[in-house]
Amino acid sequence: MIIAQITDPHIRAGGRLAYRKVDTAAGLKACVAHLNALKPMPDVVVMSGDLTDFGTLDEYAVARPILDELSMPYFVVPGNHDERGAMRQSFADHGYMPPSGFVNYAIEDYSVRLVGLDTVVADKPYGEMCRERLEWLDTCLRQEPDKPTLMFMHHPPFITGIRHMDWQNCRNNDVLGDIVARHKQVQMILCGHVHRAIEKSWAGTIASIGPSPCHAVALDLSECKNPAFTLEPPSCRLVYLNDDNCLIGHLSYIGEFGGPYPFFNADGTLID
Repeated sequence: MIIAQITDPHIRAGGRLAYRKVDTAAGLKACVAHLNALKPMPDVVVMSGDLTDFGTLDEYAVARPILDELSMPYFVVPGNHDERGAMRQSFADHGYMPPSGFVNYAIEDYSVRLVGLDTVVADKPYGEMCRERLEWLDTCLRQEPDKPTLMFMHHPPFITGIRHMDWQNCRNNDVLGDIVARHKQVQMILCGHVHRAIEKSWAGTIASIGPSPCHAVALDLSECKNPAFTLEPPSCRLVYLNDDNCLIGHLSYIGEFGGPYPFFNADGTLID
């Protein structure tokens, strides 16, 4: 099984550029086309938040048709730039979408159990796993203790060193970590929010932040008094379930690059 992650496209309406610089709709379209062209194609896509920039119905009306071009099923959770009500209305035909409350759910149809978490705190940039959400997660994970499980959420539960983003991470992460550590079937947690590929061994599993297909938060490990973004080569996360039922993460760059070129001649000797 192959799982792709899309995160943080920040779609805007009316053809507007994000920060007067980034054509986010074009970035998401390129990502969708890239995933559709992969061989083998991913079996499923998880979208880990900030699908839109301001959470308006107009923005979802731009984002939804782009995602619908995916050749495989996809599942969405909100980020801090999304709005639950507008997202729920825009994806009302997605049967996994809870009709009210937090957008938490489990997808049971694949070799890997997919658990989507809503970490959003309304009108705040940071995330949180409150008592209600933590209790839901613990109950959910107890239901399938032996099936390989991948969680996906917007706000990362760990410190990255990019300080202006770290104060916006997922709060109550110590209690979240205790729950995850008790459930050994959770092999990976996919996050967004920081717009960079970052990984950490956390709570007995791997927590991974995916890159945006549109723009990256600048890699600045100093005090960083002037937060900024860069236009780095766009990419997305792929997660591969191998024959041993283990999840392995890969980074897949979006765009035209040279190759693939062979290492060996027709007679099997190394090309020199």
